[in-house]
Amino acid sequence: MIRPTYRQLSDQELIVACLKNYRKAQREFYDRFSPMMKGICMRYANSEIEADDILQESFIKVFKHLKNYKDNGKLGAWIRTITVNTAIEFYRKRSIQTKHLNDLALEAETHGSVELFATIDLEILQQEIQKLPDGFRVVFNLYAIEGFTHKEIGQQLGISIGTSKSQFSRAKKILQKKVNEIYAVEHLNERHAK
Repeated sequence: MIRPTYRQLSDQELIVACLKNYRKAQREFYDRFSPMMKGICMRYANSEIEADDILQESFIKVFKHLKNYKDNGKLGAWIRTITVNTAIEFYRKRSIQTKHLNDLALEAETHGSVELFATIDLEILQQEIQKLPDGFRVVFNLYAIEGFTHKEIGQQLGISIGTSKSQFSRAKKILQKKVNEIYAVEHLNERHAK
């Protein structure tokens, strides 16, 4: 008797094989549905890298909840819903981060900074945030990006409110200095180009 390949399985049979953790079945599941999912992700993402992140997160959710799928509709429609919801969550999270960074830019402008965060590409700013010392980076992300209060940060990290405020302030100064350096170099390059 010849065993059918996973490509020949119906969606329901493929689900059963995936739930049994058959790697080849999971690979076939991915191959079968990823083109449709990637298309959805590309509509919501700013780049292919973001789309790949959304796609990966969507597949994690699909496989996590596959056991809950009821064969009362098309599997593709169920997967599409998960993918769209994941893309929307990603977009909201990105919007919240951008809002916080824009708030920081406004705050920086009111403190006499050279349009601190508004003058630099968001991706470059995120790279500079990653270069901060661990404590500064964690506090900066929790406060500026995630929106936690210094009290909440203190409780989560086991530090005082004052330490949280101090680390945030120092992180902001480091970033401000770096942004000002980048801004100065860009303006210098513009002058030389004229």
